Amino acid sequence: MSITVVPPTAAPQPPVTDRTAVGERLALPLFRSLAGSLAGHPYLKVVVDRAEDTWHLLDTAVHPFHVDYLATRVLGMAPAELDACLDAVNASVYMAPDRRFLLGVLSLHTDQDTAGRRRPFLVLETTEADTMDGPMLEEFYTFVRHRLDGRLPLLLKPANHGQEHALASVSDVRVPRILSHQLFGHRTRTPLNPGEATGRLRHFRTAEEYAAAAGTLGGSDILAMPCLPDDVPRVAGFINTATTTPLSHTNVLAAGWGIPNAIVRDLDRLIRAESLDGGWVRYRVTEDDISLVPIAPAAAPTAAPARHRPRIRLRTPLLDDLSARPLHRLRLADQNRYGTKAAHLGELHHVLNARAADLTAFHGKPRPPRPDLYRHLAARLGTTHPAPSGELRAAAADFVADTVGAPDGIALPFGLQHRFLRSSPALCEGIIRLKAALDDGAPETLEPLCLRLQQLVRTTALPDEVAGHILGALPTGPAAGRRLVVRSSANAEDLPGFSAAGVYTSVTSVHGADHLLDAVREVWASLLSPRSVRLRHQAGISLDDTYMGVIVQPYVPADLGGVLVTCNPTKRADFRNVCLNCTPGSPEAVVDGTALPLQYLYNTVEGGGRTVALGSSGRDLPAATRERLGDLALAGRLLQSHFSAPDVDRPLDIEWLMTDQGACHLVQIRPYAR
Repeated sequence: MSITVVPPTAAPQPPVTDRTAVGERLALPLFRSLAGSLAGHPYLKVVVDRAEDTWHLLDTAVHPFHVDYLATRVLGMAPAELDACLDAVNASVYMAPDRRFLLGVLSLHTDQDTAGRRRPFLVLETTEADTMDGPMLEEFYTFVRHRLDGRLPLLLKPANHGQEHALASVSDVRVPRILSHQLFGHRTRTPLNPGEATGRLRHFRTAEEYAAAAGTLGGSDILAMPCLPDDVPRVAGFINTATTTPLSHTNVLAAGWGIPNAIVRDLDRLIRAESLDGGWVRYRVTEDDISLVPIAPAAAPTAAPARHRPRIRLRTPLLDDLSARPLHRLRLADQNRYGTKAAHLGELHHVLNARAADLTAFHGKPRPPRPDLYRHLAARLGTTHPAPSGELRAAAADFVADTVGAPDGIALPFGLQHRFLRSSPALCEGIIRLKAALDDGAPETLEPLCLRLQQLVRTTALPDEVAGHILGALPTGPAAGRRLVVRSSANAEDLPGFSAAGVYTSVTSVHGADHLLDAVREVWASLLSPRSVRLRHQAGISLDDTYMGVIVQPYVPADLGGVLVTCNPTKRADFRNVCLNCTPGSPEAVVDGTALPLQYLYNTVEGGGRTVALGSSGRDLPAATRERLGDLALAGRLLQSHFSAPDVDRPLDIEWLMTDQGACHLVQIRPYAR
């Protein structure tokens, strides 16, 4: 028994009033009295009781979950009784063809008429895992439509690709509809990374304006522009004034740095209304809201607040090994010889080939009130043994191995770079000067020193021994002469608190021996770029401890490429969904921002997916390809159990490509900064 002590001065709290309405006609005043906020839009939850021919409009402040309400308030179940059979109740209301209840959400939006006047409209949708067929969706829409104020337009939004397919045979005159990407793909404001900052708003409308002022940006600035450059310095916050993706390099940086980031497409209007440009603001981004509030000059800090960051300590690099090694022979323990990327790809080979890893740990973690998600995983994998059995683990391993492949390639160790740097007195002297500049805190000398060192790396002749080991990575036999991709694999990346997304160089079109040697030196040189040196120094990573490995891979032509993260980056508590971005061709077009990708969310628990945005392509992928991407998303979730152990809730960031034959290859696996 526990006792809560209330201070004598505490005022008594008024009882919570439940304003839930049953059977009432819905107009805007009632809607607003019941609504909460979801993704910046007012919304309320709806329970239709087909047996009683009535509906319940839930007070969202009191009833955050449909099932809790209908079980306890309508069916008379005790909370403990519901918890004991939650999955069975969910199946009865979301999947049963003869279900009594239809559950959904009504959200309020606005558009403009031909005269430019704003007008409200409502959108009805089910939960993402709902399996309503076309006739049931039409029944749901019609029931709600007849109980609404006739002046309010109502559109049905399919909650997943399955519902989109089911509605194809239903007239859009009888059931007017709007797709997810049509509703949310062009939102005025979209949270990307939560956080809060107080700083000076610096707004640049063009890349030229930014370039002219980039040298004046500092840690107390909040940077706003249409497309943030990948080499953006560390500032207090980001604002994108044009549409982007949560999986861009700059948002990964924002997540790693713990700074707020959002899309605010009407920033010009806000600046004009509030005279914000160049002024101090308090900027806050949450999952459901974005605020940008001007503060008085007297309230602005005189200097950026100092942020204490503990020094990131790297594993001691092992420099004695000069041997290039096939990726499939590496394991995670080889990170201190060949770098993080190479070691992760080697581990992937092991997981796919040995099929001995337990890939079910994420589903074994309690998700209250469920003790685990094994039953859901068994249903997805088609096995009859939902317990944490050998059969379930084998089914998971087989599914991943059948869904994705690991790339071939050769890894070059740190020792080759170390031997190369030591071979040149000019390089050794330049590195000594760079260390001194970092120790002295002389930022004005940093950039020229780095640029000179980079040029020396590119032009210094390789010792014969080093060149021989590199050229040994060239394919022989039938594969000789193939196009190669040369990727970075440093020990100072993919670390807690330091992702280095987009910081180091990869060379994606390499042909022949001379070009390979040049490409390797280009990757080595990226370890000494002004930006990479500055970012590592800010994170407390010593230049003495930093080394670069290199991956040499045969180029694989791709019909589709992209990135997935095994979380919902804009809603961190969502343990169901995986976010996947893609565009025709190379994954680099997604992460570097040169193309707006197609964006998808895939539910890896109950199944199903939905299209969030069409990006630059303007049209969705075929249904068979989207289904294939759903398998890819589940494979990524299962791999998270191994690569994120023991903290299986730590998401992964995976770059992938799909060939014209539908084969999926994973080209990079790393922790996702969050």
